[in-house]
Amino acid sequence: MSGQPIVIKNGRLIDPAQKIDHLADILIEDGRVAGIDLESRIGSEGRVAIEARGLWIFPGLIDIHVHLREPGHEYKEDLASGLAAAAAGGFTSVLAMPNTSPPIDQAELVSSLLGKAKDIKGARLYQSAAMTRGLKGGELTEYNELKEAGAVAVTDDGRWVADSSVMRRVLGYAKVCNLLPLTHAQEGSLSKDGQIHEGRVSTKLGLRGFPAEAESIAVYRDLALAGLTDAPIHICHVSSALSLELIRQFKARGVQVTCETAPHYLFLTDQDVMGYDTDRKMNPPLRAASDQKALREAIMDGTIDLIATDHAPHSILEKECEFMEASFGVIGLETALSLTHELTEDLKLGPNKLVQLLSLNPAKTLGIPGGTLNLGSPADITIFSPDFTSRYDVETSKSKSRNSPFKGRPLRGKVLKTIVGGEIVYEA
Repeated sequence: MSGQPIVIKNGRLIDPAQKIDHLADILIEDGRVAGIDLESRIGSEGRVAIEARGLWIFPGLIDIHVHLREPGHEYKEDLASGLAAAAAGGFTSVLAMPNTSPPIDQAELVSSLLGKAKDIKGARLYQSAAMTRGLKGGELTEYNELKEAGAVAVTDDGRWVADSSVMRRVLGYAKVCNLLPLTHAQEGSLSKDGQIHEGRVSTKLGLRGFPAEAESIAVYRDLALAGLTDAPIHICHVSSALSLELIRQFKARGVQVTCETAPHYLFLTDQDVMGYDTDRKMNPPLRAASDQKALREAIMDGTIDLIATDHAPHSILEKECEFMEASFGVIGLETALSLTHELTEDLKLGPNKLVQLLSLNPAKTLGIPGGTLNLGSPADITIFSPDFTSRYDVETSKSKSRNSPFKGRPLRGKVLKTIVGGEIVYEA
């Protein structure tokens, strides 16, 4: 299919980077956008024609925070299943985290994964590498070699680099090598052995909690170091109101900070853990209703730059067990677009904001191609039916795992086709 020209006819093209929200035809040739006609006059003769009347056409969605579990835990997910799940969710590019087994802390591992992904039909793979060797928070990895191998970011996701002198060097070295540092901001002594958010619910359930301050203390330290080094930093999965207030303050000072949250923090709270549902156990945990309100306000005012799924697959071995023994993490690639659509409609932000959160801003943050469909750009495109309603059946997921907190939930909208480099890699 990628060798044939494609014309998408009569769809609503939503591309905020080009200030386009208009019915249009889009021509794809040689894997790239070859034409956009707002008068819908591109002919279909000799081309694969996709009729998109009543549908929305986006620049392909980009998720900068996913766990694909390869190498080491392929029974939970692997590149093939993860990239297929991403495509089914409308994502044309994903950034994989390095906390695998072994961790992605060497250039050979980066190049091996990227090479393997080229032969997989699904979303594009971008790879992050470990900030420190073995994710141990001490010795830095070889950033220049990792960059040359194809890494675009460094992170010890799942762990916080607690030593401030080490983190200062991380920021400085990453800046020189043009690698974005992503930080899992969580102070370990406060969060140790925590199961859910510390509050009334944790007390009622008899579970050890970890307070929102475990996040905000770490956020403050990381932002202060970013200011000290004049280096960019990205805060992963922000979950608390106080963290957001700190991020606002440091943005106002000119610190180069971006941040993300995930759909589960925008739609669920610690109250939703009352039934000891292990599919609602994640790290950071679901917070209080006041934190959720602050997150939604931060979406509206732009403090939160983007939405990422933190897609974290686990098998039934890690989830169908006692709550205290269950692993942290939930899947989210195939529900994120519908949930963000619902959120932006409910907040009256509209589809342009949706594309900014899931496509344009992730591309800008990582400094990768995408986020817009200007002429000559890669034909990475998501075709979405905004009016389709359904209930989420996790058993149909392309992921190997089923640990979704949204099982059976009504969803607004459906991905109908995902195109990567001019090839249809998913169609409903």
